[in-house]
Amino acid sequence: MIEQRIQQHFIDSADLKYQAAQPLSKPIAAGVQAMLACVTSGGKVLACGNGGSAADAQHFAAEFVGRFERERPELGAIALTTDSSILTAIGNDYDFNSIFSKQVRALGQPGDVLLAISTSGNSANILAAVEAAHQREMTVVAMTGKGGGKMGAALRETDVHICVPHDRTARIQEVHLLALHCLCDGVDSQLLGEQEIPT
Repeated sequence: MIEQRIQQHFIDSADLKYQAAQPLSKPIAAGVQAMLACVTSGGKVLACGNGGSAADAQHFAAEFVGRFERERPELGAIALTTDSSILTAIGNDYDFNSIFSKQVRALGQPGDVLLAISTSGNSANILAAVEAAHQREMTVVAMTGKGGGKMGAALRETDVHICVPHDRTARIQEVHLLALHCLCDGVDSQLLGEQEIPT
Protein backbone atom coordinates (compact mmCIF):
# COMPACT_ATOMS: atom_id res chain seq x y z
CA MET A 1 0.00 0.00 0.00
CA ILE A 2 2.69 2.51 0.97
CA GLU A 3 4.72 1.60 -2.12
CA GLN A 4 1.75 2.38 -4.37
CA ARG A 5 1.33 5.72 -2.59
CA ILE A 6 5.02 6.52 -3.15
CA GLN A 7 4.79 5.55 -6.81
CA GLN A 8 1.76 7.84 -7.19
CA HIS A 9 3.84 10.78 -5.91
CA PHE A 10 6.43 10.11 -8.62
CA ILE A 11 3.74 9.79 -11.29
CA ASP A 12 1.91 12.96 -10.21
CA SER A 13 5.17 14.94 -10.07
CA ALA A 14 6.24 13.73 -13.51
CA ASP A 15 2.80 14.45 -14.98
CA LEU A 16 2.81 18.02 -13.71
CA LYS A 17 6.31 18.62 -15.07
CA TYR A 18 5.21 17.41 -18.51
CA GLN A 19 2.10 19.61 -18.36
CA ALA A 20 4.04 22.67 -17.16
CA ALA A 21 6.96 22.40 -19.60
CA GLN A 22 5.34 24.35 -22.43
CA PRO A 23 3.50 27.09 -20.47
CA LEU A 24 6.46 27.75 -18.15
CA SER A 25 9.23 27.74 -20.78
CA LYS A 26 8.49 31.31 -21.90
CA PRO A 27 8.44 32.94 -18.42
CA ILE A 28 11.51 30.94 -17.35
CA ALA A 29 13.32 32.16 -20.48
CA ALA A 30 12.29 35.71 -19.56
CA GLY A 31 13.69 35.11 -16.07
CA VAL A 32 16.97 33.96 -17.61
CA GLN A 33 17.19 37.17 -19.65
CA ALA A 34 16.41 39.34 -16.60
CA MET A 35 19.09 37.63 -14.52
CA LEU A 36 21.59 37.67 -17.38
CA ALA A 37 21.12 41.41 -17.91
CA CYS A 38 21.53 41.91 -14.17
CA VAL A 39 24.75 39.95 -13.64
CA THR A 40 26.45 41.08 -16.85
CA SER A 41 26.03 44.69 -15.72
CA GLY A 42 27.53 43.98 -12.30
CA GLY A 43 24.27 43.43 -10.45
CA LYS A 44 23.10 40.70 -8.10
CA VAL A 45 20.06 38.56 -7.41
CA LEU A 46 18.43 38.79 -3.98
CA ALA A 47 16.38 35.66 -3.22
CA CYS A 48 13.72 35.12 -0.59
CA GLY A 49 11.02 32.69 0.46
CA ASN A 50 9.54 31.01 3.54
CA GLY A 51 9.96 27.41 4.66
CA GLY A 52 10.67 25.16 1.68
CA SER A 53 10.84 28.27 -0.49
CA ALA A 54 13.54 29.65 1.83
CA ALA A 55 15.52 26.48 1.16
CA ASP A 56 14.96 27.02 -2.58
CA ALA A 57 16.26 30.61 -2.29
CA GLN A 58 19.41 29.32 -0.60
CA HIS A 59 19.79 26.49 -3.13
CA PHE A 60 19.59 29.01 -5.97
CA ALA A 61 22.13 31.39 -4.38
CA ALA A 62 24.58 28.53 -3.80
CA GLU A 63 24.44 27.49 -7.47
CA PHE A 64 24.74 31.08 -8.69
CA VAL A 65 27.70 32.02 -6.50
CA GLY A 66 29.42 28.62 -6.65
CA ARG A 67 28.45 26.88 -9.85
CA PHE A 68 25.62 24.94 -11.42
CA GLU A 69 27.04 22.23 -13.70
CA ARG A 70 29.91 24.01 -15.43
CA GLU A 71 32.87 26.02 -14.23
CA ARG A 72 32.37 29.75 -14.69
CA PRO A 73 33.08 33.02 -12.91
CA GLU A 74 31.06 33.59 -9.77
CA LEU A 75 27.69 35.29 -10.15
CA GLY A 76 26.25 37.63 -7.51
CA ALA A 77 23.39 36.24 -5.46
CA ILE A 78 22.35 36.58 -1.83
CA ALA A 79 19.71 34.52 -0.03
CA LEU A 80 17.90 36.89 2.34
CA THR A 81 16.81 33.92 4.46
CA THR A 82 20.10 32.99 6.11
CA ASP A 83 21.15 35.67 8.62
CA SER A 84 19.38 34.73 11.86
CA SER A 85 20.47 37.93 13.60
CA ILE A 86 18.98 40.16 10.89
CA LEU A 87 15.80 38.07 10.65
CA THR A 88 15.19 37.98 14.40
CA ALA A 89 16.11 41.64 14.94
CA ILE A 90 13.71 42.85 12.25
CA GLY A 91 11.04 40.35 13.30
CA ASN A 92 11.33 41.46 16.94
CA ASP A 93 11.80 45.22 16.49
CA TYR A 94 9.33 45.63 13.63
CA ASP A 95 7.35 42.61 12.46
CA PHE A 96 7.81 39.38 10.53
CA ASN A 97 6.37 40.91 7.37
CA SER A 98 9.38 43.27 7.18
CA ILE A 99 12.18 40.67 7.35
CA PHE A 100 12.85 40.68 3.60
CA SER A 101 11.71 44.17 2.54
CA LYS A 102 14.16 45.91 4.87
CA GLN A 103 17.00 43.79 3.48
CA VAL A 104 15.91 44.58 -0.09
CA ARG A 105 15.93 48.31 0.67
CA ALA A 106 19.34 47.99 2.36
CA LEU A 107 21.05 45.85 -0.29
CA GLY A 108 19.11 46.29 -3.52
CA GLN A 109 20.25 48.61 -6.31
CA PRO A 110 18.60 49.63 -9.59
CA GLY A 111 19.20 46.83 -12.08
CA ASP A 112 19.33 44.09 -9.44
CA VAL A 113 16.81 41.24 -9.48
CA LEU A 114 14.58 40.02 -6.67
CA LEU A 115 13.81 36.30 -6.86
CA ALA A 116 10.59 36.12 -4.83
CA ILE A 117 9.33 32.60 -4.10
CA SER A 118 5.87 31.90 -2.63
CA THR A 119 3.84 28.80 -3.50
CA SER A 120 0.57 30.58 -2.70
CA GLY A 121 1.61 34.02 -3.93
CA ASN A 122 0.08 35.43 -0.76
CA SER A 123 3.01 35.56 1.70
CA ALA A 124 2.88 39.03 3.26
CA ASN A 125 6.64 39.29 3.75
CA ILE A 126 7.28 38.33 0.12
CA LEU A 127 4.71 40.86 -1.10
CA ALA A 128 6.47 43.53 0.99
CA ALA A 129 9.80 42.50 -0.58
CA VAL A 130 8.29 42.89 -4.07
CA GLU A 131 7.11 46.39 -3.17
CA ALA A 132 10.57 47.26 -1.82
CA ALA A 133 12.20 45.91 -4.99
CA HIS A 134 9.98 48.17 -7.09
CA GLN A 135 10.99 51.13 -4.91
CA ARG A 136 14.63 50.24 -5.68
CA GLU A 137 13.95 49.95 -9.44
CA MET A 138 14.69 46.22 -9.42
CA THR A 139 13.15 43.59 -11.66
CA VAL A 140 11.17 40.90 -9.86
CA VAL A 141 11.23 37.26 -10.91
CA ALA A 142 8.31 35.77 -9.00
CA MET A 143 7.77 32.04 -8.55
CA THR A 144 4.29 31.05 -7.41
CA GLY A 145 1.55 28.47 -7.85
CA LYS A 146 -2.18 28.31 -7.08
CA GLY A 147 -2.98 30.97 -9.68
CA GLY A 148 -0.38 33.46 -8.44
CA GLY A 149 -2.35 34.91 -5.52
CA LYS A 150 -1.80 38.54 -4.56
CA MET A 151 1.73 38.52 -5.97
CA GLY A 152 0.43 38.07 -9.51
CA ALA A 153 -1.51 41.33 -9.15
CA ALA A 154 1.46 43.16 -7.56
CA LEU A 155 3.86 42.53 -10.45
CA ARG A 156 4.70 45.07 -13.13
CA GLU A 157 4.90 44.47 -16.87
CA THR A 158 8.69 44.44 -16.65
CA ASP A 159 8.60 41.67 -14.00
CA VAL A 160 8.53 37.94 -14.69
CA HIS A 161 5.91 35.56 -13.27
CA ILE A 162 6.64 31.82 -13.19
CA CYS A 163 3.33 30.42 -11.94
CA VAL A 164 3.08 26.63 -11.60
CA PRO A 165 -0.39 25.52 -12.74
CA HIS A 166 -1.24 23.47 -9.64
CA ASP A 167 -2.76 23.86 -6.17
CA ARG A 168 -0.74 21.35 -4.13
CA THR A 169 2.24 22.89 -2.33
CA ALA A 170 4.53 19.85 -2.63
CA ARG A 171 4.01 19.61 -6.40
CA ILE A 172 4.53 23.36 -6.83
CA GLN A 173 7.80 23.19 -4.89
CA GLU A 174 9.02 20.29 -7.03
CA VAL A 175 8.45 22.32 -10.20
CA HIS A 176 10.00 25.41 -8.58
CA LEU A 177 13.22 23.47 -8.03
CA LEU A 178 13.26 22.38 -11.67
CA ALA A 179 12.58 25.97 -12.76
CA LEU A 180 15.48 27.21 -10.61
CA HIS A 181 17.77 24.69 -12.28
CA CYS A 182 16.50 25.89 -15.67
CA LEU A 183 17.29 29.50 -14.68
CA CYS A 184 20.85 28.53 -13.67
CA ASP A 185 21.38 26.44 -16.80
CA GLY A 186 19.92 29.17 -19.00
CA VAL A 187 22.21 31.86 -17.60
CA ASP A 188 25.22 29.54 -17.93
CA SER A 189 24.35 28.66 -21.53
CA GLN A 190 24.08 32.36 -22.42
CA LEU A 191 27.39 33.17 -20.72
CA LEU A 192 29.38 30.11 -21.77
CA GLY A 193 27.70 28.97 -24.96
CA GLU A 194 25.26 26.19 -25.66
CA GLN A 195 26.15 22.73 -24.50
CA GLU A 196 24.15 19.55 -24.90
CA ILE A 197 22.09 18.83 -21.79
CA PRO A 198 23.61 15.73 -20.14
CA THR A 199 21.22 12.83 -19.66
